[in-house]
Amino acid sequence: MRLNIEGLFIKVSGITNEEDALFSIGLGANAVGFEFGPSPRQISTVAAHDIVRRLPHGAVSVGVFRNETPRRIVEVANTLGLTAVQIDGVVGLDELAYVAERVNTVMRTLPSTTIIDSSLHLAGADYLLLPESDDYNSLVDCLETFLDETLRVPMVASGGLTTSNVIDVIQNYPVWGVDVRSGVETSPGIKDPVLLGEFITNARWGFENTYVERHYDDWF
Repeated sequence: MRLNIEGLFIKVSGITNEEDALFSIGLGANAVGFEFGPSPRQISTVAAHDIVRRLPHGAVSVGVFRNETPRRIVEVANTLGLTAVQIDGVVGLDELAYVAERVNTVMRTLPSTTIIDSSLHLAGADYLLLPESDDYNSLVDCLETFLDETLRVPMVASGGLTTSNVIDVIQNYPVWGVDVRSGVETSPGIKDPVLLGEFITNARWGFENTYVERHYDDWF
């Protein structure tokens, strides 16, 4: 199921505490992401649940899973009341479809080298995130993919985004949204309020002063 989002979608990933979650949404981000797999930003389901229940109405909560079983993804998402799940790592199309049938919204992260075809959408991926790596060079390698008008799935640019490069990406490529993690942190899982504010401001400015057309009607 697609999210009811107007304009640019902004997701702040690697949230580990309530303060950063509420501050992100308060500054204008649409979504916050919680990493449940092994990671420097890993959060327990109990801690994430406490944060999710305090988010304002309309805020999107995303559970991020890597190489996790479909059953576990569904269990955590529905127990915590997450808006969406993001699936990283290895997952088969049958497993993706299993999750999609049991949760509201599915975001699928892909490497920069992936050749995208319609099977991902048919299996239930509502959104695609590129690249999987939180590295700007990897994002550069797949930027041309965002220009492919044959792809009918909304795509989110991720990987190494910062306050200094987000404007260029949004202005020149018809991304549906952006996902930031390390680019607004003082240390893994701890967000810098100044960088966070600058990132969201720059992202919104880039969207309002874009050089490309965004055919959102083709996606919904």
